[in-house]
Amino acid sequence: MKRLHRRLLLSLMAILTAGILIACAAGSPTGSNAPTPIKVGSKDFTEQFIIGEMYALALEQAGFPVERKLNLGGTPVAQAALESSEIDLYPEYTGTGLLTVLKLPVESDQQAVFQKVSEGYRQKYNLTWLDPAPMNNTQALAMTEAGAQKFGIKTISDMATKASELTLIGPPEFEVREDGLPGIKAKYGNFELKEYKAVDPGLRYKGLVDGEADVAVAFGTDGEINAYKLVLLQDDKQLFPPYQIAPVVRQEVLDANPTLADTLNALAPKLTNETMQRLNYEVSGKQREPADVAKEFLTQEGILKG
Repeated sequence: MKRLHRRLLLSLMAILTAGILIACAAGSPTGSNAPTPIKVGSKDFTEQFIIGEMYALALEQAGFPVERKLNLGGTPVAQAALESSEIDLYPEYTGTGLLTVLKLPVESDQQAVFQKVSEGYRQKYNLTWLDPAPMNNTQALAMTEAGAQKFGIKTISDMATKASELTLIGPPEFEVREDGLPGIKAKYGNFELKEYKAVDPGLRYKGLVDGEADVAVAFGTDGEINAYKLVLLQDDKQLFPPYQIAPVVRQEVLDANPTLADTLNALAPKLTNETMQRLNYEVSGKQREPADVAKEFLTQEGILKG
């Protein structure tokens, strides 16, 4: 009798254990039937936060589960995360891909740069560049409207001829980088500035508008350009490479999710210089959350529904 009770008890425990395991598997997001989330990354500054969030929101609207891994760090960190499959995609700039990742020579033609990075990433890393946006976050030099009129400056060539009268403000590394001040001098003549004022990057525009400098190191989609109505000097000798932004995606992920490319490519034409200047300033100037700015924009553009 005792043996019978023991057998019945063991059988009952086995049934209960099996039931618990089945229930856990059914309720777990890591169950075999659960779709694999698309891991969206970004680098560690305002524009990347906004566009990374846009990619995530657009994919969620299209029905993809998404895992956000924003604010990873600089280019080497984001690229390593992509190569190791820690992330599946992130927004990158064509100029950064050309110079920093592939370490190819400077090129100023947008289409040529995009073709080179597309081919280079595919051959070397099995990564795919989707459609680039028209925006160009290239390095630039900016002046106030009053300052540009005072000195009669419209181009970097103009600036070079008046350099001895001008104070340039920018981050410390711009004074020594090959694509910074040394590169400008090599391309536009070995001029000498009145002064180079090295400051924290966040203080460039304040120093310019407060009259502490005549020219500031800028990037084409900085929010302050539009907010302060600054003038970007024309790079008339085409020194700086283009920095269009596009999603860089692991090819395995594209193969497994055929509609992913169409979803993100639909967003690309909407990201112009003027749009990104405005959206960046909503975050950097008005202190709004990048996720709120991204959601508001995609809703206005009809990409997010209700």
